Amino acid sequence: MSWTRRGLILMAGMMLAGVISLPVLAQEAAKIDSGDTAWIITSTLLVMVMTAPGLALFYGGLVNQRNVLTTLMHSFFCLCLVSVQWVVIGYTLSFGATQGGVIGGLGHLFFNGVGPDANGTIPQLVFAMFQCMFAVITVGLITGAYAERISFSAFVLFSLLWTTLIYDPLCHWVWGGGWMGPKGLKALDFAGGTVVHISSGVSALVTILVIGKRHGYPHSITPPHNLPFTLIGASLLWFGWFGFNAGSALAANGLAGLAFCVTNTAAATAALTWLLIEKIFHGKPTILGAATGAVAGLVAITPASGFVSVCSSLWIGAGAGIVCYIGVNTIKKRFGYDDTLDVFGVHGLGGTWGALATGLFASEAAGGTNGLFYGNPTQLWLQFVSVAATIAYAGIGTFIILKIVGMITPLRVKVEDEVAGMDLSQHGEVAYNFFSPGMSPTSH
Repeated sequence: MSWTRRGLILMAGMMLAGVISLPVLAQEAAKIDSGDTAWIITSTLLVMVMTAPGLALFYGGLVNQRNVLTTLMHSFFCLCLVSVQWVVIGYTLSFGATQGGVIGGLGHLFFNGVGPDANGTIPQLVFAMFQCMFAVITVGLITGAYAERISFSAFVLFSLLWTTLIYDPLCHWVWGGGWMGPKGLKALDFAGGTVVHISSGVSALVTILVIGKRHGYPHSITPPHNLPFTLIGASLLWFGWFGFNAGSALAANGLAGLAFCVTNTAAATAALTWLLIEKIFHGKPTILGAATGAVAGLVAITPASGFVSVCSSLWIGAGAGIVCYIGVNTIKKRFGYDDTLDVFGVHGLGGTWGALATGLFASEAAGGTNGLFYGNPTQLWLQFVSVAATIAYAGIGTFIILKIVGMITPLRVKVEDEVAGMDLSQHGEVAYNFFSPGMSPTSH
């Protein structure tokens, strides 16, 4: 065979191999879907808005005017602190290769190996940043419990340790291949009932029991200074929660649409339920009740949002309104703990109800497995185990962290600093300057 003929055969073979490989290359390129990627980037921004400015304004409006900047600072600082912590170590502890189903390995330290390659149908970097915003808001939620008395240095150290030692392992247990998720216990938690709300709510309760009550509580505590702030914050939380729940589908698909719809339905139902209770027992529905009820509904539907029907979300929302109203207005008063902004009453109890309700209302038709009401009582038991494990781990872990922080820096400010206001004593600023030019604060 001549060299010319050999060359022609070789060229033809190379061309044929190229043609055969085209579908393979196209298939590789198609792993990342532009629509899914755009939706999860949008969802990431929505979840970010939940913390700053959503949570910041929601909490900021509820405190005394002397503490509003400090409260806003807590949420904004969590965004900054956890964003860096997540890159350095948080992501790898949460989503690194599992170490016995308990914690992620260190292969992704400093985002090592986290790049534009596909994670499902979206880039891994996008997935990592979406999950980052969950970590941010979870530790931010706790700040509402100890508002108006924790020292800033204690807040910073506690937030860093809690995110690393409590949130990251819990995230791995449920979503990172750990023992509680689909590869283990098979408890259902679509967007964070255990990971986000029960963990933050229980940790909030432990924190306030260790730190103690505000000076003069409850007799000299002033009412919320700016309810319009709170309503705007609650509205931004509701807005961002669509990214929180619907984004957890990790694709722009029917499951995201289901989560989107049940999220809105549960929030509205819980708000209406809260207002109805206020009207029956107090004669007047309040804007604070509407805002709190809506957040309670959002909390409760979070673990169930990818597993239940729209009709079931009505019941979950109504239950959240009742459970969280009792937690805020009855249980808190009965036991006398000083949960400044009702983190345990809304997130701890609301998250617990939502996780258990998932075991009641989950159905295969909605995209999950069946719960008790659809013939599978085992799922309710699995939900109970996941709730109990989260409460135990978050509660005991938070207590230990607080003791460590207390050995390094005082947990709370001095009484005189608390009376003067956290804004001045911790940051040297005031939110509202009511004085004319040239007039000192002490002038009359």
